[in-house]
Amino acid sequence: MLYRELLQPGSKIVLAVADGLGGLPIIGGFTAMELASLPNLDSLARKFPVGALEPIGAGITPGSGPAHLALFGYDPLKYRIGRGILEALGVGMEVRKGDLAIRGNFATLRNGVVVDRRAGRIPTSENRRLIEKLESIKEVMGIKIIWKSGKEHRFVLLLRGENLSENVKETDPGREGLPPNPPDPLTPEASFTSKVLTEVIKRASEILRDEPKANYFLLRGYAKLPHIPTFEEKWGLKAFGVATYPMYRGLAKLVGMSVPDGPETYEEALKLLEENWEKYDFFYIHYKDTDKAGEDGDWRKKVEALERFDSYVPRLLKEEAVLAVTGDHNTPCIIAGHSWHYVPLLIANKRAGIPTAWHFTERETLKGGLGLRPSKDLMGLLLATASRLKKFGA
Repeated sequence: MLYRELLQPGSKIVLAVADGLGGLPIIGGFTAMELASLPNLDSLARKFPVGALEPIGAGITPGSGPAHLALFGYDPLKYRIGRGILEALGVGMEVRKGDLAIRGNFATLRNGVVVDRRAGRIPTSENRRLIEKLESIKEVMGIKIIWKSGKEHRFVLLLRGENLSENVKETDPGREGLPPNPPDPLTPEASFTSKVLTEVIKRASEILRDEPKANYFLLRGYAKLPHIPTFEEKWGLKAFGVATYPMYRGLAKLVGMSVPDGPETYEEALKLLEENWEKYDFFYIHYKDTDKAGEDGDWRKKVEALERFDSYVPRLLKEEAVLAVTGDHNTPCIIAGHSWHYVPLLIANKRAGIPTAWHFTERETLKGGLGLRPSKDLMGLLLATASRLKKFGA
């Protein structure tokens, strides 16, 4: 790999990901980023170059897993990682070869129809209570059943045994107003796994049926442990990753970053980054609130989340280090979900390029000096800006 051949010592790099960062016009033709007061990010946009990233390809709406892998410099079409494995690693589960990890959402079911895919984002403490009840289901058809709480409505269901397959239909219908999908096999070899999951769902539904909100759950992101080169093998950087949500810790662990347990808040995440500054070359830090607000379709909440993120930006700036601020994908409030649009990017370092913007917004970044690039090319820009790449050729 050319980049690996050109690597040399250089500056530290910070990649700050504001999940679901950008969006589309909502009020008066303005986006949430344009409505928000972002003095710190705007100041950086006037001093340093901006641009925009395409997570996967034209018109392709990415999940958080492939979108993050692209930011880390991995081709998301080559390394297809199911969300279940990321959640399992993120909550600290032991995952063995052959295990099947599945992302679960507690949900609300009424008359056979999903009326809330997230059960009102129940508190994590409530999640733990429900998982304790479900742990009575320990084995089905010779397959060991392992449960683990995540954050809010999320949990992990892990199956351990022989002849398990990822090729099962996800039970999450994707939106409210529809019945859950049955876990049908998508290939003949998945019929056994389908039968196991059908029985698990049946037993669990009996256990949860009297719950006021979380009286059901939805399953998606079936995955086994993949083989993927570590971040240090690929980029020669000793990396540290910190996030408040388990799945994003799982992503960092998957590529071999050092990942601490917790934290509960972004403030705690920043503190962990600062405490570990001298030990690592590369730092990934994840901010979730922008994505949550976008998925809820709440533009006011997204404006507030953006403004909170902006208030933390001064703590991300380190002398001589390269700071990149971007998102894994956009989550427009009018879509209330991920989208395929270009994601704003800012690289704060005097070596990064020519400043062209007055504000850090979607409109300004689309015209920026960094250009429009695939997300998987970001690491090359960051390495070059950090003086970590030698000249190619004579």
